[in-house]
Amino acid sequence: MATAALAVLIPLAGCRQDMQNEPKMIPQRGSKFFASGRSVRPQVLGTVARGQLDADTYFYTGLIDEKAQDAMPYPVNMTVLRRGQERFDIYCTPCHSRVGNGRGMIVERGYKPAGDLLSSRILKEPLGHYFDVISHGYGAMPDYAAQITPQDRWAIAAYIRALQLSQNATLQDVPAGVNIQTLAEVSQQMGYAPSFPQGWTIPALTNVPSAGDMIPNAKLTNTNQQAGPEATNHGVAGKQSRAKGTKK
Repeated sequence: MATAALAVLIPLAGCRQDMQNEPKMIPQRGSKFFASGRSVRPQVLGTVARGQLDADTYFYTGLIDEKAQDAMPYPVNMTVLRRGQERFDIYCTPCHSRVGNGRGMIVERGYKPAGDLLSSRILKEPLGHYFDVISHGYGAMPDYAAQITPQDRWAIAAYIRALQLSQNATLQDVPAGVNIQTLAEVSQQMGYAPSFPQGWTIPALTNVPSAGDMIPNAKLTNTNQQAGPEATNHGVAGKQSRAKGTKK
């Protein structure tokens, strides 16, 4: 009886349904569940999924009549600018740098030159243009629609405009009665040298090993194998140092 029971249980053990064989409907694949043979029900005509109405066309495109406009779709305050700065520093600075001059870290290391946000050409572009470029990309720049929400794209556009104004400000832009200090003076007050705000370039990398430098020294390896485990690199180096001392 035990043998017969075991013979019945063994096939049943293979009849379980694990996650790799879970019941599911694959898109565009037929099914017998519905009379129409579809795997899913069609969308109801005249309806829009929740959160996908996108009624404010300008907010989601930055365009009116297919032309970019120089206006924000919502009021701008310091909270918006700080949010724009945060998102800009995360997604834009690798190419455009923190001051927007197009000399970001990966550009300095050989990537295609990025747009100089402070150039006269880009200064003339409306805010909607910046939103559109972030949404769809431009040239070698990919789109960031998946990474940055429309709200944050506008915040970045507002921060770009504020960054442009700050980098091209004149004394006439300062309200009367406001104390004016140069960047060098501010740097000194913060404990930096007056030359701290000046431009900088990446130093030449002279200590990076080449492929040939990383190949083990065959002579040294053979010496270590013949002398045994006590013959370490330090021991060989010590012998070489003493030999040089003897010559002197």
